[in-house]
Amino acid sequence: MKRLLALVVSLSFVGATAFAAMAAGTAPATSDKKMEKSSDTKSGDKKMSAKTANGTVKSASADSIVVAGKDKGKDAEWTFSVDGKTTVKKGGKSVAAADLKPGDSVSVRYMDHQGKAVAQAVNVRSAAK
Repeated sequence: MKRLLALVVSLSFVGATAFAAMAAGTAPATSDKKMEKSSDTKSGDKKMSAKTANGTVKSASADSIVVAGKDKGKDAEWTFSVDGKTTVKKGGKSVAAADLKPGDSVSVRYMDHQGKAVAQAVNVRSAAK
């Protein structure tokens, strides 16, 4: 009888411990997801608003483009990061960012991502004279 009681108590203890471990393991993950979701929402708000900059190329490389133009009536200069998702079109054809020349007139659609302006699309309108 004592053995049976000991077995029931130990099985109950193991079951309760397993349940508590599962519940403890699930709860932080749920709260972590909530925290991720709220932080994603905050950064998502910034990410979701695509911006446009128009100007002329000052320099271009495989991973960045520097564009000079006007922002709210004032002279401005932007440095855009270029990644594998960035599309660059010149004369209706896809080209590499490094193929852009200083003086090319461009329109850049970009998003702010973690404090960096990341180009999504670069369209060359016409070469400056």
